[in-house]
Amino acid sequence: MTAPTEASLFAPVPDSPDAVLDGLDPEQRAVATALHGPVCVLAGAGTGKTRAITHRIAYGVRAGILQPGSVLAVTFTARAAGEMRGRLRQLGAAGVQARTFHSAALRQLQYFWPRVVGGPLPRLVERKAQLVAEAATRGGLRLDRGELRDVTGEIEWAKVTQTVPEDYAAAAARAGRETPRDPAETARLYTTYEQLKRDRGVIDFEDVLLLTVGVLHERPDVADQVRSQYQHFVVDEYQDVSPLQQRLLDLWLGDRDTLCVVGDAGQTIYSFTGATPEYLLGFRGRYPGATVVKLVRDYRSTPQVVHLANGVLAQARGQAAAHRLELVSQRPPGPDPSCTEYADEPAEAEGTARHVRRLIDSGVRPSEIAVLYRVNAQSEVYEQALADAGVPYQLRGAERFFERVEVREAGAALRGAARFGANDTLLDGAVDLPSQVRAVLSTKNWTPQPPAGSGAARDRWESLAALVRLAEDFAAVRPDASLADLVAELDERAAAQHAPTVEGVTLASLHAAKGLEWDAVFLVGLTEGTLPITYAKTEAQIEEERRLLYVGVTRARSHLSLSWALSRSPGGYGGRRPTRFLTGLRGGPGARHAAPGPFGAAGSVTGPDLAGSGRTGRGGADDGVGGAGGGGERVPGARRRGPVRCRVCGRTLSEAGEIKLMRCEDCPSDLDEGLHERLHDWRRARASDLGQPAFCVFTDKTLLAIAEARPEDEQDLARIAGVGARKLRSFGADVLALCAGRELAPQDAPEGALEAAVEEPGEPKLSGTPDSIESPVAPVTDSSNK
Repeated sequence: MTAPTEASLFAPVPDSPDAVLDGLDPEQRAVATALHGPVCVLAGAGTGKTRAITHRIAYGVRAGILQPGSVLAVTFTARAAGEMRGRLRQLGAAGVQARTFHSAALRQLQYFWPRVVGGPLPRLVERKAQLVAEAATRGGLRLDRGELRDVTGEIEWAKVTQTVPEDYAAAAARAGRETPRDPAETARLYTTYEQLKRDRGVIDFEDVLLLTVGVLHERPDVADQVRSQYQHFVVDEYQDVSPLQQRLLDLWLGDRDTLCVVGDAGQTIYSFTGATPEYLLGFRGRYPGATVVKLVRDYRSTPQVVHLANGVLAQARGQAAAHRLELVSQRPPGPDPSCTEYADEPAEAEGTARHVRRLIDSGVRPSEIAVLYRVNAQSEVYEQALADAGVPYQLRGAERFFERVEVREAGAALRGAARFGANDTLLDGAVDLPSQVRAVLSTKNWTPQPPAGSGAARDRWESLAALVRLAEDFAAVRPDASLADLVAELDERAAAQHAPTVEGVTLASLHAAKGLEWDAVFLVGLTEGTLPITYAKTEAQIEEERRLLYVGVTRARSHLSLSWALSRSPGGYGGRRPTRFLTGLRGGPGARHAAPGPFGAAGSVTGPDLAGSGRTGRGGADDGVGGAGGGGERVPGARRRGPVRCRVCGRTLSEAGEIKLMRCEDCPSDLDEGLHERLHDWRRARASDLGQPAFCVFTDKTLLAIAEARPEDEQDLARIAGVGARKLRSFGADVLALCAGRELAPQDAPEGALEAAVEEPGEPKLSGTPDSIESPVAPVTDSSNK
């Protein structure tokens, strides 16, 4: 009930106000009919909060109690605002404003600025990091990329908490912030940054809120005009408001109490940006007569997933924990969550990729699978593992779907075809709407089958394929729809930034996953020092890390896998411990005397085997991950390595890409360019024989490692990460012959070897399809490395 399907978004508009309430459970109905006075909705994950508040607005509009133009619904991302507008339109409540805090404030500021200040509004700086870097240079500071990001985050935090530069050091100390630089240095940099903006006549996104607050506070006439326009306010994700956003909301409201807020203190994960659940938890104190409704019926997740989620928060402490919601699943039982320990991170990534591959082969769509991690730096090894397994993936955080060049071109082509109609010879023989769309998009290089490999061509194809699927869904619900109807639908979706689904497994940080859901979720890298993150020191910071795990767990509908690795690199010291947040909820130490938990009986670990060994529990080399793990089997006679060291400078390697090359990225390469070229030519031919993308034979990094190492025998070749037993058996003779400078004869390839090399991963698909519809004016900064 929490995530609308394409079909539900195309459903007929309810024919009466009462019909708007159909299908709501008793608590959701209580929200929808509470149209007067302050209302506080405490809504757990997956309980249909967006459904409840959109039906509340629609019911009020359809019943004539609320005027569409008098309602302002505020949320935190453009994606969420777009989804809300789409739902309201389907419920017959078009005209209601659903925006982020920033976009609502920006519209008001642009409108009133000429009257209040004169002239146009100063230009908005979308990316402040460049200005911060310049401010640092002026102050004689050298910041690396990580420090630049962190200092920029500190400036954003200071502004949303309404802290001026001279007060920053004291405010940061009071808040217990782990500052990236000396607080006095950061304060000076903050001052220089503000001066730079004034000199250049520009403003940043935090200024949009600050200036709007200033205008409404200083100009009662402007405040009165805004309040006469907006009579009713709805705030989603209220646990994430900052002091500055709350100040703006108070000014919008004035002395009225026509406010409905929705939130869950158990999902507060943005405190580092200045967000606080205090306003949600203190709502009844500010409004003693408020209507309070709790939503705890979970329609998203199976009882097994919900049981684990409840268990994670059951051990929580602090103010938010005292208000936690105990979810009750409304779904039939599903598979138990699995909990797997691996020897090292590459093994964990490869085990995860194999499990993803099996889910896809069993019928789960790639777009319904997510791999979630604590920090973005963890993504590389999973990108490589999924590519090796022939699994398409997309990284959250890229350009918006409707802003892609191919999508804009496709929209123009569809619009032209709709305008010419039957006079367009391109549509001859197209008997229905989907076939018309396919015919039009074929002029933009769309084909029924995807192009081989990855890269820009495959990215473009995936975008066009998403439009084809959208047309098929649209026609299934509206069989009589014309091409013009579809174009109108696309225009409305583009305005709402409600993109269709692009097929590909989602790779995202836990912070970026907030508000999303998938059939299958893999929570990876769950070790102490990563979750909770090393710099989480105080109880409040630790508890926020616990809530981050809770958010990750509650993203899963049916399949949930949790995993960690004992060491970072193959052969490294396996001294890592799984996150403390799973203590008592899994097998092993800490669960020995626990009551039966979400993984089955006490002390057991159940669920699908991630390690590929036919059993649950520890993964790694003995469980089908050979050495550094590329091939899926241990190589007979291959020994486990100790810490992997750079063969040039001797430094211990930790990054997956460096381990594969056996050297630091910055160390000089002894590449045999001729061999590298021959390997590329050989791989291209083998991939062509297979009808597979080249990376299914060997990835670019593995080819580079081979050309640098120039192995002389199978044992040398087996030591290279990415060359497992299966690939050694299938391609080893060819590779060694090329390394020895011998020409290949057709018989050098064993009969059936090519098929065997890829029989397990299955059909390869795209890697690296970007897709994101987040707005640059969303108030939550990129938190993936916090």
